[in-house]
Amino acid sequence: MDLSFFAVFCALLLGFADHSSAADRKISPENLLVITAATEETDGFLRFMRTAKEFNYTVKVLGLGEEWKGGDVARTVGGGQKVRWLKNELLKHASKEDLIILFVDSYDVIFASGPKELLRKFGQMGHRVVFSAEGFCWPDQRLAPKYPPVHHGKRYLNSGGFIGYAPDLYNIVNQWKLKDNDDDQLFYTRIYLDKEQRSRFNMTLDHRSQLIQNLNGAIEEVVLKFEKARVRARNVAYDTLPVIIHGNGPTKLQLNYLGNYVPTAWTYEHGCGNCDDDLLYFNDVPDEEMPIVHIGVFIEQPTPFMEEFLERLATLNYPHTRLRLFIHNNVVYHEKHIEQFFVRHRSLFPSAKIVGPEENMHQGEARTLAVEACKKDPNCDYYFSIDADVALINPDILRILIEENKPVIAPMLSRHGKLWCNFWGALSPEGFYSRSEDYIDIVQGKRVGLWNVPYLTQVYLIQGSILRSRLKAVNLYQQDGMDPDMAFCRSVRDQGVFMFVSNRDEFGRLISTNNYNTSRLYPDMWQIFDNPTDWKEKYIHENYSKIFEEGENVVEEPCPDVYWFPAFSERMCDELVETMEDYNGWSNGQHKDERLSGGYENVPTVDIHMNQIQFEKEWLKFLKEYITPVTEKLYPGYYPKVHTHTHTHTPKSFTQATIQRYTHTHTHTHTHTYPEKLYPGYYPKVHTHTHTHTHIR
Repeated sequence: MDLSFFAVFCALLLGFADHSSAADRKISPENLLVITAATEETDGFLRFMRTAKEFNYTVKVLGLGEEWKGGDVARTVGGGQKVRWLKNELLKHASKEDLIILFVDSYDVIFASGPKELLRKFGQMGHRVVFSAEGFCWPDQRLAPKYPPVHHGKRYLNSGGFIGYAPDLYNIVNQWKLKDNDDDQLFYTRIYLDKEQRSRFNMTLDHRSQLIQNLNGAIEEVVLKFEKARVRARNVAYDTLPVIIHGNGPTKLQLNYLGNYVPTAWTYEHGCGNCDDDLLYFNDVPDEEMPIVHIGVFIEQPTPFMEEFLERLATLNYPHTRLRLFIHNNVVYHEKHIEQFFVRHRSLFPSAKIVGPEENMHQGEARTLAVEACKKDPNCDYYFSIDADVALINPDILRILIEENKPVIAPMLSRHGKLWCNFWGALSPEGFYSRSEDYIDIVQGKRVGLWNVPYLTQVYLIQGSILRSRLKAVNLYQQDGMDPDMAFCRSVRDQGVFMFVSNRDEFGRLISTNNYNTSRLYPDMWQIFDNPTDWKEKYIHENYSKIFEEGENVVEEPCPDVYWFPAFSERMCDELVETMEDYNGWSNGQHKDERLSGGYENVPTVDIHMNQIQFEKEWLKFLKEYITPVTEKLYPGYYPKVHTHTHTHTPKSFTQATIQRYTHTHTHTHTHTYPEKLYPGYYPKVHTHTHTHTHIR
């Protein structure tokens, strides 16, 4: 071999090795600086910084504490102030040949991966400056034809994220001589469309979202990709995994959805990854130093189980000296319940303010009045809003929500056996309900955590500091053409305040008010279908469940095939008796009975049939849910069938006070059964007395 050729070949190899090592040195994470702009630490900014910290990015924040003069970029052009800030900052780095600068927005950006992947992909693109790309030519659509053609990918420049070598970026931004409220994206677009400058700075766009994913116009392209203990956003159109996700334009809510998972906010392996961040603890705080909470209670329509709802306010596990109560009652029927509540608990809420139906105050006005009281009180630490159709069974709810340390947070509640819940996982383009992909899993508790959502209602906690700062000048509940709940959520979203719903604890449920008829003496009795859990708590005896527990002797057999056991609560006994007495349509006790299909009663009694008070369906439901299981336990192997029977009635003799005293603190239910084994061909007959006289076949 020619020695001269061999020497040249070796020199080339050494040169290539030197070049590779230099490239590796230039592209190492130590030579990456992330620069962002933010005038205040919003929820979006804090999320951005949290993901940056997770991947150990070095971040320089420009503009914190300064006044924003860059225009209303959410609605129109602007943002030039960011370019001015960046120009001043890059002056410090203009001569650093090896330094790579990544500039991104912060309020609507999250990191999905770390510096190594970012720099590797940047290096593979072979350009010195790369801007992110989108499908819209903004802000001047007339410039669209001037863009270089793109056969696969997004064609137009987006200035919400770009990366490049410091000297090149400095020479770009050094051309800025415009005003703070001029448009930054238009400035960068004109430079990119200048062929000479595009070639000079070796500029390109991230057409296939390898580095930065802009969501506007691309929501349908982006899905969650669950990896091992980590979640990525995958662009299915280009099969790429972007390192950075930018919720530009009207895609903030979709970014919030992705941010509930990416990068480790929630994973299948570890569940909620940031739920325990920034928690507050009050275990050792004395009662007199606990935060002051203003509670706004809103009774806007007739609502079942009102007494129980109000009573739960008195049993909250929170020092009542630190609570300030406001009640807006828009229902005349519930005035008696409020009056009775304060007869019992006035000492707990001595300064309570009540706005009754006589004041004819619209609920939007009432909600504004309540929240303004907290805004104006510098000592108000939190505002807790709760509607009357909320059944809170967790007395620690205030402590739990306060400790989560979120600007706005709601406990997740749903109606019994339904997916109807107090939050929405997504919004339609018109701003109404839309089901998110994870909604059912969250409601059913298959995914547990803290969820950033666009809408919540009926019960939530707001930090007083947020009310007196970012929400200070906002009318939260009153906007033309909008219900108060929709107005509230829109107002909060527009201020960039995140709303969270928590399903980390069992908090309670929602009450259905759809079929509540206050013309009845005790309308709660009819709620066994719509609100079965609340009905059970109120009307079924506290020892009923012990019937099915081993070692509990609550079932008595005073004589063969006659059983006594607790079924109804004393409250149910009283209300059923009083309902019958109030109806007072007793039969005459004769054989002729026109209420029956045949018109004849074999064993007449002076009674009222359940269907006379429109309670037959509810009564049969009670028998099926609560008496049938007892019969099955006492007589294993056969299944009693409950069906409509014309003899479902209440004899007058069983409505006397002597019988009520006989029941003591519970109801004795007598069940008489004739087993098939002893009487072949005979269907077992269950004869039940529970202050009433009923037949089951």
